[in-house]
Amino acid sequence: MQTEVLHIGTRLTALAARCIAAAALSLTVLGAQADDVSDVQKLLAAGKNAEALQKADQFLAAKPRDPMMRFLRGISLSQAGRAPEAITAFTKLTEDYPELPEPFNNLAVLYAQQGQYDKARNALEMAIRTNPSYATAYENLGDVYAKLASQAYSKALQIDTRSAVAPKLAMIRDLFPKERNQIAVAAATPAPAPAPAPAPAAKPASPAPTPAPAPAPTPAPAPAAKPAPAPAPATAPAPAPAPAKQESEDSAAERDVAAAVRAWAEAWSRKDMGDYFAAYAKDFDGGKTRKAWEQERRDRITGKRSISVKISGLKVSVNGNKATAQFRQEYKADNLSVSSGKRLDLVRNGGNWVIVKESTGS
Repeated sequence: MQTEVLHIGTRLTALAARCIAAAALSLTVLGAQADDVSDVQKLLAAGKNAEALQKADQFLAAKPRDPMMRFLRGISLSQAGRAPEAITAFTKLTEDYPELPEPFNNLAVLYAQQGQYDKARNALEMAIRTNPSYATAYENLGDVYAKLASQAYSKALQIDTRSAVAPKLAMIRDLFPKERNQIAVAAATPAPAPAPAPAPAAKPASPAPTPAPAPAPTPAPAPAAKPAPAPAPATAPAPAPAPAKQESEDSAAERDVAAAVRAWAEAWSRKDMGDYFAAYAKDFDGGKTRKAWEQERRDRITGKRSISVKISGLKVSVNGNKATAQFRQEYKADNLSVSSGKRLDLVRNGGNWVIVKESTGS
């Protein structure tokens, strides 16, 4: 099952607020009690951290390795302001389940809240290494680098006040305050919306059409002459088949893309590395060299006893030789089950559609 997004309570920095927005783990371990997980999620959403923690501890007493409940317990500790314990919980989770990127992301959030941006950066780099298409981790890593740059510029300015870094420092420091200002402005805009001033101005304009009846009699003879061009519209339907043909071509391309996506999922499920790699373009962006990416994927896929990849809600959009496919991915491997949103960007290569970019969590 998929958990809903939960926000860790204390927001010490704008960075932490943005990082935590995607701190959800779409994970179910076979045999886990869905009702218990749902109960803890509801308690966390209601801000009842003590009750959520108590229920999580009771569950983990019987199943101490359950990753979903351990993840929710870490969130509960975070929301309760018990950062050191939450860091310990997420750190142990990353050690036991290094294939999950979300615990690394949450760990980075906690480090960022404490101003430990080097540790936050390391945690996010681990999240990206675990899942190269984890967009949230890339965005958070950019924010962490901005904070590190701010610290470096401040140090440079302390050492040499004549340094030219002051404008750069000001720009970085303006990033988050600007976002807060935008929110404030957006909240203020509804006030002027109900202004009735323009309405009365429009009313005097409505009586203006009174002179219209005068010209009414003159056009009377005109309609008699107009019936002659009536046959012209009869020829207009001729261009209609062209758009119908175009529509059928688009539909065929969408079917081809959908077939390529399903073939990719089936090759992954069969652990057929030849067909799996063939589904990707030669210039696919895997965050590293093609050789290193293939080796990492080969180790992960062939190292599993069994794999099942199912897709649902597939939506395909085609624009010329480019296409996007968005769907829900249900991934199961050994005792792990992950449900997540997925997007594939594809291009037409000869007669085939191949993947050039892969994003998870969207």
